[in-house]
Amino acid sequence: MKFNILFGGKAGQGVNVLAEILGKALVKQGYYAFCSRDYQSLIRGGHNFNVLTFSNEPIASNEGKIDILVALDENTEKIHKKELKKKAIILKGSDDNMYYAGRLFKLFCMDFSILDKELKELEKRYEENIREAKQGYNEEKREFCKILYKGKKNAYFLNGSQAIAQGAIKSGLDLYYSYPMTPSTPVLGELAEKQQEKNILVLQLENEIAVINVAVGSAITGAKTMIGTSGGGFDLMTEALSLCGMAEVPLVIYLATRPGPSTGVPTYTSQGDLNLARHAGHGEFLRIVLAPGDPLETQESVSQAFYLSQRFKIPCIILGDKHLAESFYTFEREAKITKTEKLTKLERYNGYEKNPETGSATDVAKIIKKNVEARLRKSEEIKKEAGKFSQYKIHGKKNSKNIIVSWGSTKGAILDAIKDLDVKFIQVLYIEPFPREIKKEFEKAKKIILIENNSTGQLGNLISEKTGIFIQEKNKILRYDGRPFLADELKKEIKRKMK
Repeated sequence: MKFNILFGGKAGQGVNVLAEILGKALVKQGYYAFCSRDYQSLIRGGHNFNVLTFSNEPIASNEGKIDILVALDENTEKIHKKELKKKAIILKGSDDNMYYAGRLFKLFCMDFSILDKELKELEKRYEENIREAKQGYNEEKREFCKILYKGKKNAYFLNGSQAIAQGAIKSGLDLYYSYPMTPSTPVLGELAEKQQEKNILVLQLENEIAVINVAVGSAITGAKTMIGTSGGGFDLMTEALSLCGMAEVPLVIYLATRPGPSTGVPTYTSQGDLNLARHAGHGEFLRIVLAPGDPLETQESVSQAFYLSQRFKIPCIILGDKHLAESFYTFEREAKITKTEKLTKLERYNGYEKNPETGSATDVAKIIKKNVEARLRKSEEIKKEAGKFSQYKIHGKKNSKNIIVSWGSTKGAILDAIKDLDVKFIQVLYIEPFPREIKKEFEKAKKIILIENNSTGQLGNLISEKTGIFIQEKNKILRYDGRPFLADELKKEIKRKMK
């Protein structure tokens, strides 16, 4: 059993909150749900939509065909008419979002008291919302009770931005600095709401250069410090990123990718910044780059980033994207958080090459050489310590000779697409240091298929660099139109590549 519901309307009509309320309620009723968001760079007007997929089996992506269309305006039906299944239901006739919440709760045989509780938790417009919801609930006469799954489980509904915030708090975050830039901005709001409760400081500064320089100052005092931005903002931070490498400053950086170059398509998704995360900054210095594939892994990656950055006094980058940041997933277990001690102590920091005995700048060749070699030796220590964590995961049929390799938010669609296929899916979580053991997996393969949300196959190039194994162009599935992969479409493409 699986339903795909599309909620569409203008910016400001409450499409997001409608989808989220229904998704949360369905998860509490025992279903697995996944919800993604598609919106233009507008405050009012235009066309925004959410797609909520729910099932009695684990689900982590959407499909291309719609069972129920919720149209808060006429434009929604016109735009998405071709995506409807033959027996699809169209709910329309009102621009009140909670009216449709009532109708949907009735359709899916959920007691109205559940919706009432959700609306009370919103705290805004309760009287108006409950009136609209009751009207919709009473007017809807259809029910799908006979075909729906009945069950209960302990689960929760979480998106990637919430996961970044929760992971940071659980890791002992002291300070978070940011300048708003989609899709990293929601983390700023999530953490700001919890400042007093969690005893953290959250500041929005005047620009990204100020953000990272202030963060460096905080980190060298011993505070657990994190910053967040997207590609264009990260570009501005690269000089100070090099400072972290030279001065050995522990800093965690959340890089939420969107399509570039320049402003690109600011409210859509991409995996185009893998190379940026790996190579940004001048000179040669160590960094760690982690790429979680869902919100649970995101929490765990954030905690690992704090642990490794504090232990080795280097910058650690969490590489995400818009799809992961704003999509909601269902989970039945809590994240495994790595405890981190504050290992940094106040000492003399220097952006110049320095004499380790005095902390003062130096240009002595012998000392420079010794310092560079000391930083390089740290690389092997980092690889050894990183090996304690899951640097990559294997999904699907573990003995299959057909390998899919990917990273980040593509995980969900791939998992849903390969459920009945003879495929082994290797998900790379550690971009830097790259897991050396992964080469053995590739050497066993009959065919390797690369799947990425970019146009050049950046992970594929990294694999070639680190292992000497080249993935043929004909075996690459790349999407670069700003949209995420859909499970049903991806499944067809994987089958075609396997022939």
